[in-house]
Amino acid sequence: MSNRRGFFKTAGASLLGAATVSRVSAASLPELVSQPSPLTEVPPPPPNGRPFQPMITLNGWSLPWRMKDGVKEFHLVAEPVVREIAPGMTARLWGYNGQSPGPTIQAVEGDRVRIYVTNRLPEPTTVHWHGILLPSGMDGVAGLTQPPIGPGKTWVYEFVLQRSGTFMYHPHADEMVQMAMGLMGMFVVHPKNPAQHPVDRDFGFLLNAYDIDPGAMTPRVNTMLDFNLWTWNSRAFPGIDPLVARTGDRVRIRVGNLTMTNHPIHMHGPHFEVTGTDGGWVPPTARWPEVTTDIGVGQMRAIEFDAVAGDWSLHCHKSHHTMNAMGHGVPNMIGVDQRDVARKITRLIPDYMAMGQHGMHEMAEMEMPLPDNTLPMMTGQGPFGAIGMGGMFSVIKVRDHLRKGDYRDPGDYAHPPGTLAREVHVDTPVPVRAPSAPASSETLNVRKPQGHAGH
Repeated sequence: MSNRRGFFKTAGASLLGAATVSRVSAASLPELVSQPSPLTEVPPPPPNGRPFQPMITLNGWSLPWRMKDGVKEFHLVAEPVVREIAPGMTARLWGYNGQSPGPTIQAVEGDRVRIYVTNRLPEPTTVHWHGILLPSGMDGVAGLTQPPIGPGKTWVYEFVLQRSGTFMYHPHADEMVQMAMGLMGMFVVHPKNPAQHPVDRDFGFLLNAYDIDPGAMTPRVNTMLDFNLWTWNSRAFPGIDPLVARTGDRVRIRVGNLTMTNHPIHMHGPHFEVTGTDGGWVPPTARWPEVTTDIGVGQMRAIEFDAVAGDWSLHCHKSHHTMNAMGHGVPNMIGVDQRDVARKITRLIPDYMAMGQHGMHEMAEMEMPLPDNTLPMMTGQGPFGAIGMGGMFSVIKVRDHLRKGDYRDPGDYAHPPGTLAREVHVDTPVPVRAPSAPASSETLNVRKPQGHAGH
């Protein structure tokens, strides 16, 4: 996790150029702050305004503001960015202020905010403030509530935050392209009363998905379902930082979904409650214990739990969403003896390895040649070897003696004696099974059709 001062790159507003605003207007804009680092930044306490406990954006950061005549002023810049998906792979995306997703905007219920948006994209854009109550003219829908923001132009949105909760921002202009390219961010409104909905640690991230061919850097924007990179805040495991807490902490995790499908987010270890949506806070009488919550497209969920010591997996429970750079035309080779064909292929391709005869876990345990700028399907190392997960996966690391405000990776968990699963050596009897008929020429073979031929 990073320190804000080590990674911020600031530029004077005059860099916006004369085509965007005049010199006088440029001098009045909030400072343009950029953050290209993919590490998790722990935001400092608010320097002014109402007090609140900042949310920690997983593999992201929070946008600073300035106070002007009692108004919190922010400056977003929509622009092309290069995002490291995980070590060894980068992508050309669209984002805000140097990163995709853009920085989290954090403010307090009752605040008046003024958000300047500068467009450095090659096409028009807008910003929609997803879930926030505001005047219709500030809703950010191109053609309906405003003209689009042209390339090189700066627009301003201003409204009062009427309720606390977890929200998002994203374009409503050519959104199929712009959201598929990663243009999005979180918007968190904290309660006016700090004693309302208190937690010890507060994390948040957005779900996003990309279709990027091995060796390429730019997503396919017309993909609807067959994505090969499933990410949190445009990061894939092992590039996703752990969520660190202290034993007994009340922990909140806020998750927003801007992909093309739902995601059942599952947490190992302690049970949690869904305490908030983008529609508001869930009353305590309406909550129930869960270990998985399904987050639909365009939805946000806040979950809370009391931290228990250990290393606990947090992941999407759609199994394909915990793999990286996964192809969709791979046949199932389980049980297929590939030795003869492998010998013939290796005469032509010396590095060829037959895979899948015994399942795919071997993909996590061996180093294989890969095309440029892509990721293994499963990767990452734990204390007991390869972790057979990728994509939408991280670890909640809870330790007894962490200091308040310490979010550094505490390393591997030391399991107390008698609490670790172990191998046992016993004689396993051969199971008795009913006889089955042998296959013959009359056995029916069923093949799933491929493509769209014939219809």
